[in-house]
Amino acid sequence: MNERRPDLVALLLTALFCIAAWFLLDVRLALFFRQFTSGPWLGFWNAVTMAGQSEWYLVGGFALFIALRRSNRGASLSGLFLFASVAVSGLAADLLKAIFGRARPMLLFEQGIFGLGGLHYEHEWTSFPSGHSATALSAAWSLSLLFPRFKPLFLAAGLLIAASRMVLTQHYLSDVAAGSMLGVVTVILLYQRYFRTALDEARTV
Repeated sequence: MNERRPDLVALLLTALFCIAAWFLLDVRLALFFRQFTSGPWLGFWNAVTMAGQSEWYLVGGFALFIALRRSNRGASLSGLFLFASVAVSGLAADLLKAIFGRARPMLLFEQGIFGLGGLHYEHEWTSFPSGHSATALSAAWSLSLLFPRFKPLFLAAGLLIAASRMVLTQHYLSDVAAGSMLGVVTVILLYQRYFRTALDEARTV
């Protein structure tokens, strides 16, 4: 129970932050970043946000799992862990998007719509949580567990990708925070329940 307490506290704090951001910061930040939707910096942010596409990690992780499953069990399991982390967090994010049906910033800019619309599958109504943020942080956190020496680099990259969704006005701050936490929680649950023992055993062989 004590081991879970920090995780529960982090979830509670994230939920409270998302609620506060919803009422106090989301619209203000979206309108602020709307001023910068053109210019030379867009190339940089578009490149950053592309790194949050799930297929990079799904294909790479699964390919590593298949290619090395007989010759290098540790590397193969690492690939499977990365694949599972990104896949599960992505599916969870897609499910939550459809359930909440939150309007994206584009609807705020074009029609003044801000809030939840219930069950929706259309792109403009799938803002919460951010799928790119879930992918970025699930990949970053799983890679940090596999290669702890580079944890600061992985986490910095993941947070930058998550931030790009807000800078490009594709998501609100609360979407990004919720998606990021979803990615981290997914990795922690998968690692503790299914992968930690297997990976530790593979490393000692």
